[in-house]
Amino acid sequence: MLKPLLDPDVANVAPDASILTGYDEEHLLTYIRLLDAAAEDADWREVARIVLHIDPVNEPERAFKAWETHLARARWMTASGYKYLLAGGAPH
Repeated sequence: MLKPLLDPDVANVAPDASILTGYDEEHLLTYIRLLDAAAEDADWREVARIVLHIDPVNEPERAFKAWETHLARARWMTASGYKYLLAGGAPH
């Protein structure tokens, strides 16, 4: 398993593979932060700026798409992706 990064930049769109990816492993802490923010009903713009490092004022479409897809991937991790972590991580 790849080591999760503490505060990485993110891709414009999160992976949508049906298996765990190296990107997922590196962004586990990002996913947790997104889930925490969602549980607190945080505004997506604030989350995009702080967690994803994308300015929603200057790049609103990119910020929203990154937030939307990364949050969806974080939710996938809680439903399915965690099984790959328990089995040793992403197939590299």
